[in-house]
Amino acid sequence: MGIECQSDFIKVNNKLYPCTVSVAMDLVGGKWKAVILYHLKDADKRYSELRKEMSGVTERTLSLQLKQLEEDELISRQVYGEKPPIKVVYGLTDFGKSFIPVLDAITGWGNQIATQKGEFVKKS
Repeated sequence: MGIECQSDFIKVNNKLYPCTVSVAMDLVGGKWKAVILYHLKDADKRYSELRKEMSGVTERTLSLQLKQLEEDELISRQVYGEKPPIKVVYGLTDFGKSFIPVLDAITGWGNQIATQKGEFVKKS
């Protein structure tokens, strides 16, 4: 039996989870969290850069997902300047960087699916 089945629950940041997969999926699951982490994988970025690279996400969703990733300590938010216009830069924390091997595996699998079962289309 692996660590993931060691007890009835796992408590992380005062939240109870039924298994370790549930913990991981709470941190990076959903439509946009892993995509945000992918875009921060190689370089820190400003909100406007992320928004431009992720044209399918709404501003509200992007803001909420960034806030959750920051609360879960996967990304950091650095604010430069004291009065508008301020500069805000997002980047991966060391904890966030520990997800890169998983992200690379997900990206590889997604590429395989796209190549074998899908097609690349340009937006009109």
